[in-house]
Amino acid sequence: MQVKKRLDYQAPTFTIDNVNLAFDLAPDATHVTSQLTVSRIDPNALDELILDGHDLALISILLDGVTLNESQYDLSDNNLIVRRLPACFTLTIVTKIEPQSNTALEGLYFASNTFCTQCEAEGFRRITYYLDRPDVLSVFTVTITADKNAYPFLLSNGNAIDSGELPNDRHFVTWHDPFKKPAYLFALVAGDFDVLEDVYVTRSQREVSLQVFVEKGRLAQANHAMDSLKKSMKWDEQTFNLEYDLDIYMIVAVDFFNMGAMENKGLNVFNSKFVLAQPESATDEDFFNIESIIAHEYFHNWTGNRVSCRDWFQLSLKEGLTVYRDQCFSDDMTSALSNRIKQVNVMRSHQFAEDASAMSHPIRPDEVIEMNNFYTVTVYDKGAEVIRMMHTLLGDKGFKAGITLYFDRHDGQAVTCDDFVAAMQDANNYDLSLFSRWYSQSGTPVVTVEQSYDNEKRLLTLQLVQNTPTTSAQPEKHPLVLPIKYECLDVDGSLILANEDQGNGVVVMSTESASITFSNVDEASIVTLFNGFSAPVKVSQHFTPAQRLQIIKLSQDDFVKWEAMQGLFIQAAQHLTDHHITLSDQSLVNHTLHDFLQLHTLHAWMDENMSKPELLAELLSLPSTESLLQALPQRDILQLHQAKRAITLYLLHEFEILFLDNYLALIDSTPVYAYEQHQVNNRRLTGVLLQLLAHLPQHQHLTQSHFTHSNNMTDTLSSLKSGQLANNDNFNLMMDKFSQDWGHDTVVMDKWFSLHATVERDDILSQLTLLQAHPMFSIENPNKVRALIGSFAFFNVCGFHATDGSGYEYLTNYLMKLDSVNAQVAARIITPLTQWQLHIPERQALMVKQLRRLLDNRGLSKDLFEKVSKSILQFEE
Repeated sequence: MQVKKRLDYQAPTFTIDNVNLAFDLAPDATHVTSQLTVSRIDPNALDELILDGHDLALISILLDGVTLNESQYDLSDNNLIVRRLPACFTLTIVTKIEPQSNTALEGLYFASNTFCTQCEAEGFRRITYYLDRPDVLSVFTVTITADKNAYPFLLSNGNAIDSGELPNDRHFVTWHDPFKKPAYLFALVAGDFDVLEDVYVTRSQREVSLQVFVEKGRLAQANHAMDSLKKSMKWDEQTFNLEYDLDIYMIVAVDFFNMGAMENKGLNVFNSKFVLAQPESATDEDFFNIESIIAHEYFHNWTGNRVSCRDWFQLSLKEGLTVYRDQCFSDDMTSALSNRIKQVNVMRSHQFAEDASAMSHPIRPDEVIEMNNFYTVTVYDKGAEVIRMMHTLLGDKGFKAGITLYFDRHDGQAVTCDDFVAAMQDANNYDLSLFSRWYSQSGTPVVTVEQSYDNEKRLLTLQLVQNTPTTSAQPEKHPLVLPIKYECLDVDGSLILANEDQGNGVVVMSTESASITFSNVDEASIVTLFNGFSAPVKVSQHFTPAQRLQIIKLSQDDFVKWEAMQGLFIQAAQHLTDHHITLSDQSLVNHTLHDFLQLHTLHAWMDENMSKPELLAELLSLPSTESLLQALPQRDILQLHQAKRAITLYLLHEFEILFLDNYLALIDSTPVYAYEQHQVNNRRLTGVLLQLLAHLPQHQHLTQSHFTHSNNMTDTLSSLKSGQLANNDNFNLMMDKFSQDWGHDTVVMDKWFSLHATVERDDILSQLTLLQAHPMFSIENPNKVRALIGSFAFFNVCGFHATDGSGYEYLTNYLMKLDSVNAQVAARIITPLTQWQLHIPERQALMVKQLRRLLDNRGLSKDLFEKVSKSILQFEE
C-alpha cells in the first residue's frame, strides 16, 4: 500500500475560493450538487485538476455551465481528473451517495434516524469530488433540502441566511460561513432533536446564540454541557484574549460517532456520552470529561480553525496545542493535582507503550499509510507535553506573547509546526532550535541519575545522562532539551535551591549529560527531579523505601508525594516478582513487605492527613497493571497483576481499621449531590476506600449497602466496581438491577457492557459472545464496540492475557468482522496486540501469531494493514 511522506509535500496548484453545496437528503440516495469557483495558483503548472473522491456515483460534471463528456475527464475509484482547464473557472459536479449504507461513519452517513457528517481527516471525499486536503481554504455556502417532518432541523457551518417551505412537506435551510476553512471542517446534521438555547455576550458586547441539540427526551441532560460551553468562551477571552467570531455556536449530540467530538466551524458534532449528564446517570468523571471536551472543541475555533494545518503530518500543531489549552482550563475549573495525575498516567500507561511499539512516531510524523492512524496519544498527549515544556521554558507571559504573535502572523492560514515554534521563539528572543527536536524525534528518553557527595565542601552533585532508545525507522537519536523542575529537601524539610537554577525553579538540560549541584547541604538531603512530569521522560533514580516515605512526609508538592507513593508500590511489586512471592501465601507477602516497606512511619502521617481526601485518594490508588509493566518490563503481566492484589491485601493488613473508620465517616456525612470539587474529592476517596475494603470477605457487604443507598451514578459505579472483585451473586444482582433501571438509556448502558467485559471470570469469552446478542449491542455502534470489546482488550488483564492466548485469538476474530464495518474503530482496538514488546517472549509469540492471522486476511483495511504489518516487521527484526 502507498506510503505518504511528509517531505513529499507539494503545495496545491489550484485553489477553490468558493464552494456552493446543495444537498437533497434521502437515506438511501442523497444527491449532492457542488459548485466550485477554482483558480490556478501556478500559471506554469499542468492544466489538470485532480479531485479526491471515494464511494461516489458521478451523475454529471459541468465546466463553466457546459456539460463535459467522458473524453474530457478521467474517473477512477479515488479520483476525478479534469484536463484542459482555463486559469479561472466554475466546476459543477453532481454526485449520488448512500448515507444509510455508510457504516464507516466517515463523510455523510445516516444512523439512528439522523444524517451526520465526519470529515476529518479525509471524509469529505465521500461526499463529493474535491481537493480534500487541509491547505485548501474556501468559503462555504450550503443549502440543505429534506423532509420537514422527519428532519425539522437542517444544520451546517456558519450563520443561517435563508430558509423556506417546499412542496411535498419538504423544506430547506441555507448556511453561509464567512471564514475560509478546509473541507475537513465541513459539517452537516439533519434530524429531530430537543434544543437547549442560551445566549453568550462576548467581551466586545456581541450576542452569540448558543444551541445544544440532543435526542428527544434528553433536554434536562444538556444543562452541564451548556454551562461548560459558556465557561470555555469566558476562559478563552480572559486567558488568551480570544473571542468567538460567528453569530451562533451549535453542539449536536449523536450516538453513532467514531471520535469523542469534532470541532467543525460553528457546528460541533459530539459523541452523546460527552454531552449528556445528570447526577443519577453520569459520574463525576463524566461531568469532568464533558466540560473538558466541550472546552477542547471550542478552543479549536482558534487553534485549529482560524489557523489550521498545512498537511496532516502537522496534526499536533492543532491537537497538541489544544489539548494543552483544555488541560489548563480544567486546572482552573477543577483540580490541578488530580488532572495532572490523570495526564501522567495516560502518558506512562499508553504513550510510552506506543513509543516502544512499531507505531512509534514523533509528534510530527514522517510517514503514514492511513491518515486516520495519526490520531494517537503521541500526537495529542505527548504533543501537549511538548507545549507544556515550551510554557515552562518561556514562562506564562512569554508563552502568551508567542500565542499572540502566532495569531497575528497566521490568522486565516494553514501552517506548520515550524511556524508555531518560530512565533514562540521570535516573541521571546529565545532560541528554540534544539527544542524543536521534540517535533521530529520519536521515543521516550531515559534519564539516569547518579548522586555523589563531597563531605568537605558539603556539595551534593547529581549527574544526569539522557538516552533515547532506538525506535522503528529512527535508529539515530539526539539529546533533547529537558526542563527539569526539582525539589531538594534538607533533613528538616527546608527547600534548597540548585546552583544551576534559572530563577524559576527549573534547571534546563540540553546535552547528553549534565550536573545539578547543591551547596551547603546535608548528605541525607533528598532531591526529586522532573517534578510534575516536567518532561515526558523515564527517570532512573534510586530511592530506598525509607527515602520515599520521607518524601511523602516532607515534600511541599503533592504531585511529588504521589510519585513517591507510586514508586513504593512499584518497588514492592518488583520485590515480590523478583523473589517469586505470590498470593498463595499472603502471610509471607505481609511479612516480606512489612520488612521491605516499613510502613509504620506512614501510618501516623495518613491518620493526620485524612482531612485531605483528594491527596489520600491519589496516594491510595495503586498503579494500573499496564503502568507496572511499563516500569517493570519483561515480567509476566499476570504475575504483576497478582503482585498488585497482594500489595492491596498487605495495605489492608496494615490499615484496615483506618480505612474502615474513614469510609464510614465519609458516607455518614454525604450531602445532596453536587458536582463541586470538595464533593468530588470526598466521593473519590470514598470509592477508593470501598474498593480496597471489598478485597476482604468481611467487608464485601459494604458494596451492596453502598449500591442500595446511592443517589448518584458515581457512587453506583463505585459499588459495582467494588462488587466486581468478588464476582459473586451480590454483584450479579446489582448488575441486574442496574440493567432494569437503565436499560432504556443507551449511553448509561455502555457502563454496564464495560463492567461485564472487565470482570475476572473463567468463562469471560463466552460471556462476551452472549453480550453481543444483547438487543442494545450493535457492531455498527462504535460506543458499544468500545464498551464491550475495547474494555476487554484494554482493561481485562486476566481475560485478555490468558496464558493460552485465547484472549488474543478472540480479539483477532472480532477484528476480522469489525474491519469491514468500521476500520477506524478496529484500528484503535487492535492497539493492545501491537504492544507486545514489553511482554515475556512466550506471550509475545502468542500475540504476533494473531497479528499474522490478521495480515493473512484478504481485504484488510489500510487502517489495520499499517499497524499489523509494521508490528510484525518489528518482531521479525
